[in-house]
Amino acid sequence: MPKQSPLSLDSNYTAFLDGLKQRIRTAQVKAALAVNHELILLYWHVGREIIAKQKQASWGSKVIDHLARDLKREFPDIKGFSRSNLKAMRVFAEAYTEEQIGQQAVGQIPWSHNIRIIEKVKDPQARLWYVQQTVENGWSRNILEMQIESGLFERTGGAVTNFKHVLPAPQSDLAQQLIKDPYNFDFLTLAKEAQERDLERGLVDHIRDFLLELGMGFSFLGSQYPLVVSGKEYRLDLLFYHVKLHCYIVLDLKMGEFEPQHSGQMSFYVAAVDNLLRSGQDAPTIGIILCKTKDKTTVEYALQGSRQPIGVSTYQLQDQLPPDIQNRLPTVEQFEMELSTAIEEIEEDSNLGDEDSSLD
Repeated sequence: MPKQSPLSLDSNYTAFLDGLKQRIRTAQVKAALAVNHELILLYWHVGREIIAKQKQASWGSKVIDHLARDLKREFPDIKGFSRSNLKAMRVFAEAYTEEQIGQQAVGQIPWSHNIRIIEKVKDPQARLWYVQQTVENGWSRNILEMQIESGLFERTGGAVTNFKHVLPAPQSDLAQQLIKDPYNFDFLTLAKEAQERDLERGLVDHIRDFLLELGMGFSFLGSQYPLVVSGKEYRLDLLFYHVKLHCYIVLDLKMGEFEPQHSGQMSFYVAAVDNLLRSGQDAPTIGIILCKTKDKTTVEYALQGSRQPIGVSTYQLQDQLPPDIQNRLPTVEQFEMELSTAIEEIEEDSNLGDEDSSLD
C-alpha cells in the first residue's frame, strides 16, 4: 500500500483540492451547456435557411434528401445531418424565433428534448413552460415525455385559491403555480372503504413518490403534526416547508367532496401555524385542501371571506388514471436513474450525435 505524503494529510490541502475539483466539475457542466447552446443555434439556423430557400426558389421537400446526402459527404464524421434530423431542424425553426433561442431556455436543453417537446406539445406557451421546467428539474427525455403525457402543464396552477387577494405579488403568483389540480397519486391503491387516515398513511409510506408529485421545494416536516392552542391539542394531517416560497404549508386530506366547513377548519390551522411556528423571516403560511372532488363555485364562495391563503385541489388514485398514462409513469428508482443521465444526454447531443426523429 503506497504511503500517503504529509501534504495529502494536511486539512488545508484537502480543502484546497476539494475546491479545485468542484471548480473543474462546474466548468465541465458550463462547457457542455455552452456547446449544447451553439449546437441548438446551429440547428435553428440550418432549419431557417431550408425554409427560406424552399420559399424563394420553390424547392420542394426533396431538397432535404439532397442536403442530407451532400452534408454527409462533406462532413463524414458528423452524424447530426441525417434526413430526419434536417426535417426536425426545419420544424424547430418554424416553432421558435431566434430571440427565443437566445433569451429563453430553449438553448439550454439537449436537442432531443427540444424535438420531443415540438412533437408532443402544440401550444407555444406550453412548449416554453416544459423547456423551463426541464432546465430547472434536470428532466431526462423519458421523464419529460411522462410529464407531458400526464398533462402537467394543464394541471399546474389550476387549483381554486384566494392567493391573489390575500398574498402580495409575486408571492401570490408563485404560490398559485405551486399547486396542481388534480394530483396523480398513481403509487397508491386504496380500498373503496378507505378513510382519510388510510390516505395519509399511504402518502407517508410513499413519501418519496409523494414529494415527486408535489414538485420541487417541498420539505416534509411530519404527519399528524401537533399544535396546542389554549391547552387543547390539534393535529395537522401533513405539514411541509417550502424552500422557495419560504413558508409553511399545511395539507388537509379529505376522502370525499369539498364542503364549505373545510375552509373554516383550514383557516384555523393556518392561523395557528402562523402564530406558533412562523418566524419573522417566513412568508405567510399556506393551506392546501386535497379532496376527491370539488365544485368550483362552492369553493370560490367558501374562500371569499377567508383572510388566510388557502387552495383547494383534487387527487386521482391509480385506478382512476387512464391505462396508457399508468403504464408510462416511472417508479421512483427509474426517476432517480433518469435524473442522473440528464447531463450525459447534454454531452451526447453536444457531440452532434444523430438523433432520429419521428417528424418524418
